[in-house]
Amino acid sequence: MQAREPPAAPGPPALVDESGTIIEKWKGKLEDSGIRVIIGGHDSPPRGVGYSKNQAIAQSSGSFLCFLDSDDAMMPQRVRLQHEAAIQHPASIIGCRVTREPPNSTERYTRWINQLESDQLLTQVFTSNGPTVIMPTWFCSRAWFSHVGPFDEGGQGVPEDLLFFYEHLRKGGGVVRVDQSLHLYRYHLHAATHSILETTIWAHRVHFLEERALPQWEAFTIWNAGRQGRRLYRSLTAASRHKVVAFCDVDENKIRKGVYCYEDSQERPKPCVPILHFRAARPPFVICVKLSASSFTQKGWLEREQAVLERTSTDICDQRPASWGWKAIYLLLQQPQQRADTHLPHAPTVFADAGQADPSVVMKASPVLK
Repeated sequence: MQAREPPAAPGPPALVDESGTIIEKWKGKLEDSGIRVIIGGHDSPPRGVGYSKNQAIAQSSGSFLCFLDSDDAMMPQRVRLQHEAAIQHPASIIGCRVTREPPNSTERYTRWINQLESDQLLTQVFTSNGPTVIMPTWFCSRAWFSHVGPFDEGGQGVPEDLLFFYEHLRKGGGVVRVDQSLHLYRYHLHAATHSILETTIWAHRVHFLEERALPQWEAFTIWNAGRQGRRLYRSLTAASRHKVVAFCDVDENKIRKGVYCYEDSQERPKPCVPILHFRAARPPFVICVKLSASSFTQKGWLEREQAVLERTSTDICDQRPASWGWKAIYLLLQQPQQRADTHLPHAPTVFADAGQADPSVVMKASPVLK
């Protein structure tokens, strides 16, 4: 996990409500049914979601961990089916499909959760949607959780699930989904996920990209000469920027500019990168395309260029996460005002907005990790 500075000041006092009374009431009912209940708490200011999860895990004793957010519900067969999968995949996080409540909330994001193919659970880990199996559906062994490490306890604004997911992948963990809807996933405006800034997610995504994919390449092309492609370029470290040999695009207006100069750079001379037509560009690519209601989708651009994307997306590595070195990486770009849930791709790559994109289109263009 990444170290962070402690918060500048203590958080607000803990909310005092009737939760304790309600929990005590249910404790008796559950224990009368033979279900052991452990209640924990503290009187200090709120310490965040990561702290709460770590405390719950420390207070439990089972060999497997099944996560469930307090505002969600799960189907009766969830534990049995995910436990069976965890036995078969002991070094994996096991997720499941979800049913969204209300039904039409974050509709495209929900489709993305439910429709990813098994190989895409790894190849789309860099997208703005974050973990390819959402944290409220996680199930894993206690031994594997202890191997990966605890959740980050940085408090409000820290994407503790994303950071744990990245560490899980660094340690060689797998991602498996039970393809049944076993979880009722409720959406509401007071969810903790809304406290996490898009810029925070972006920074973690770019860092993970630079750590896991870019070291495999001596040079690469950024697919998008517009705002998002330039944002990625500026977000990279100097060492990674020096590997960028070109931008490429389908927009003739951008291509006619011929070059992008990073005017805010402290380097002298200022870095200038050529802008090419995508057919003249060479892989690997980091593809930064926002697919949500974009002109690309409306014009059928993806459909017309499907064969090109598939050719440039040829995989060149094995399935070990430590060896990720794809020819195309897809980083789906999120609309900041409609960020779906907490949560940031290989040798051609795309930053695209999965929260707003049509997932069926994104998946067709995604590289396969063999």
